[in-house]
Amino acid sequence: MAKEDAENLIVEFIRDRVEATGAEGAVLGLSGGLDSATVAFLAARALGPDRVFALLLPEAGVTPEEDVEDARKVASILGIETEKIDISGVLGGYFEALPASEAPPVVKGNLKARVRMTILYWHANLLHRLVLGTGNRTEIMLGYSTKFGDGAADILPIAGLYKDEVRALAKKLGVPNRIIEKAPTAGLWPGQTDEEELGISYADADAILRGLEEGRESEDLAEEFGADKLRLIFRRIEGGRHKRELPPTPEG
Repeated sequence: MAKEDAENLIVEFIRDRVEATGAEGAVLGLSGGLDSATVAFLAARALGPDRVFALLLPEAGVTPEEDVEDARKVASILGIETEKIDISGVLGGYFEALPASEAPPVVKGNLKARVRMTILYWHANLLHRLVLGTGNRTEIMLGYSTKFGDGAADILPIAGLYKDEVRALAKKLGVPNRIIEKAPTAGLWPGQTDEEELGISYADADAILRGLEEGRESEDLAEEFGADKLRLIFRRIEGGRHKRELPPTPEG
């Protein structure tokens, strides 16, 4: 994707895909974060605000109220319809049936992501719309998503943009600065941040991934960013491969 034309290309992509499938519009989860806000701005431009429906899916005691406020702010700017559904009740039903006390945070977090995607598809099916994913190229290459959770979608509008490119596009689109500047988080447990969980900053991850894409030698990247960071990137690329591919099947 030519990054200077990213906005127009993505807008056209969203419009074309929705029209090609005969869908009546789009549904997305609006978290109050950078990626979902950027996709919302692009979708509203592509389809018109009346054909974009955003779901706010906080968890009581985990999702900061300012994230909900930021999501509402985006919806207000764009004039898109929203619905807020607290997922705590749904999670409570799961945790009553499952040994939740024995599960580490990441396992519970994966369940939360899948619950949110289930709710998105419920509304998409009811409204005959497509689900817009909000994953960016950095997250997809590093496998930083929940399989069949936030990694599931009908289309992925910003999948060709690294995190720093999403941030630049967000500024161009007019996404509020508070959203652009806040620390990225999946909101899966209190205090969770993407960069802490990944073990590397987005700035370094973007630079290393871009270097690999451009064919730079591993030795050069290791010298610039450190061998540990390079090994981490390779480990995450390989470990997340199954999230970028269809499930394997027997040959023949």
